[in-house]
Amino acid sequence: MIILRNVTLRRGVKVLLDQVSVTLNPGEKIGLVGRNGAGKSSLFGLINGSLHEDAGEFTMPAHWRLSQVAQEMPETDESATDFVLGGDTRLMELRAALARAEAAHDADAAERGMEIAHLHSDLADAGEHDAGPRAQSLILGLGFQPAQLHEPVSSFSGGWRMRLQLARALMSPSDLLLLDEPTNHLDLDALVWLEAWLKRYQGTLIVISHDREFLDAVTDGTVHIERQQLTRYGGNYSAFETLRAQQLELQQAAYSKQKEKIAHLQKFIDRFKAKASKAKQAQSRVKALERMEKIAPVLAEAEFTFEFKEPANLPNPMLAISDGVFGYRPEHAGGSPKIILRHVDKSVLAGQRIGILGANGQGKSTLVKTVARTIPALGGTVTEGKGLNIGYFAQQELDVLRPDDTPLEHMVRLARELGPNAGESGREQDLRNFLGTFNFSGDMVSQAVGTMSGGEKARLVLAMIVWQRPNLLLLDEPTNHLDLATREALAMALNEFEGTVMLVSHDRALLRAVCDEFWLVGRGQVQPFDGDLDDYQRYLLEESRRLRDEARAQASAPAAAPAAAPAAAPPAPERTPHEQRRLEAQQRQQLAAQTKPLKRELEQADRRMAQLGAAKAELEARLAAPLPPAEIADAGKRLKGINDELAALEERWLELSGRIEAIETSGSPS
Repeated sequence: MIILRNVTLRRGVKVLLDQVSVTLNPGEKIGLVGRNGAGKSSLFGLINGSLHEDAGEFTMPAHWRLSQVAQEMPETDESATDFVLGGDTRLMELRAALARAEAAHDADAAERGMEIAHLHSDLADAGEHDAGPRAQSLILGLGFQPAQLHEPVSSFSGGWRMRLQLARALMSPSDLLLLDEPTNHLDLDALVWLEAWLKRYQGTLIVISHDREFLDAVTDGTVHIERQQLTRYGGNYSAFETLRAQQLELQQAAYSKQKEKIAHLQKFIDRFKAKASKAKQAQSRVKALERMEKIAPVLAEAEFTFEFKEPANLPNPMLAISDGVFGYRPEHAGGSPKIILRHVDKSVLAGQRIGILGANGQGKSTLVKTVARTIPALGGTVTEGKGLNIGYFAQQELDVLRPDDTPLEHMVRLARELGPNAGESGREQDLRNFLGTFNFSGDMVSQAVGTMSGGEKARLVLAMIVWQRPNLLLLDEPTNHLDLATREALAMALNEFEGTVMLVSHDRALLRAVCDEFWLVGRGQVQPFDGDLDDYQRYLLEESRRLRDEARAQASAPAAAPAAAPAAAPPAPERTPHEQRRLEAQQRQQLAAQTKPLKRELEQADRRMAQLGAAKAELEARLAAPLPPAEIADAGKRLKGINDELAALEERWLELSGRIEAIETSGSPS
């Protein structure tokens, strides 16, 4: 077990832990929580041996194997599979020993043969027979495509290399696994896979995370760092929050009671300290007051809150996409564009809260970037409503930040670009005050953005978006690097926002709190997703299994290929009853997938026609009563608009009904 007994830990002159004691038992899964800067990563340093206690005693079993994610960015031309395999150091040592034994010629042949036999036995025990598939399963689970398994590590971007570092840490056999913010570079599909993997992990797990649903899913205990102290709680993060709230309530009650007792003692001292007959009693009260162990008041943690300004206008629809083709244009002349999404037909209405779901690499960011105008559509039309004002949070904050500029310089430039329409003064002091509301105070407003933490950069991007007074928010993974308090502040601000929200996030708590409908981006299309996030997690796990099966099939195909010269292909074998049922089920799924969006649109048309019918009846009743001429004209204009929309909807309803009937009758795609 891991034992800290009266441990004090410093970084420089700053005391991070002050005489703390805690015990962690083998096999426990512990969430380590606390505000940024409280000392969580330093405690990891104590456990992994990179830091040492300044006082007290820290012990951990000497035979425990420890694994954690390396923080440096890997620079190597090794393939992704080989790099992850390298995480199993025991396996690599045995492979190297076998290579040396087989290459040795100066040793006794019998002795060398015995050594080689032992090494082969040790390799079998270390899992040599399935090491490659295990490594590839980790890589695919974390969101890579089968075609990327043999690509060099150096060909991947920074976020993907950190995923490979995570896979390498998971590949390493361990008794203790330390994970510091493992979800920061993951999409929701990879996050769901990681949760399932960690639940099966047999060793002791300590994880730092600001994702409450992730902590709830994988931990059974919580250690909280606050004001240089460690407090252990039983249960996951939600249980910790409940228990801590109860503890704070009791502490506040005890503090209030002690304050009353102190006031009573002080009153006696003040009243009788000058009287000789009461001097002894007064002195005893003074000593009692000095001996009293003061109960600390409950000091409320500084809350971070902000709000989005009321949009200047709300166009409806915000935008309409017709037969959209989204992807990337070639970097050089003559190249072919890379198409990610086809036949996108979507409308975004005022006030919608849309969560954009989809497995990694399916086109979520491509969709958001196209709507945000950072990349052009390859085909179709994207029609924007009059007065559309987009606030865009890029997945990589530095996409919209200049690393050499300060927060104040960013805001000055933004205020100049927006001019008087921003609804705020562009004076420097007003900009400083505004930045202060996002916790940029004092010298921080003059600090280069490139030197800031990920959380500080994210807060600056949020501040810039708020200043722009948007009516459509496009948020691509806004919670990366945000602590729990800031995530909750973001959720509250989004719920109070009067405009439209389109959100890509792996933070399920944020998706649940903010979104009331979901779009699924997958297999080249954007479709409505009728289920909830639990249904979506099941969908992701099924997709993950499908990808792993494909990878295994591709990996085994070369081995199964005949070495002889090509011969005439044998006739295709007859399908077994099982294969026939599977093919028929696939056909039914394809038909259902084709009719599902049509039926959904049909239901929406039904609901909208019912709403328009009610509005039409109300207007007609109003027109039947005596009204001033101006109101009659306004009501007549609105009635005409309703009738036009009803006519268009009825025509669309008939078209949809006919297409659904044709598909279901023919039993094949139309």
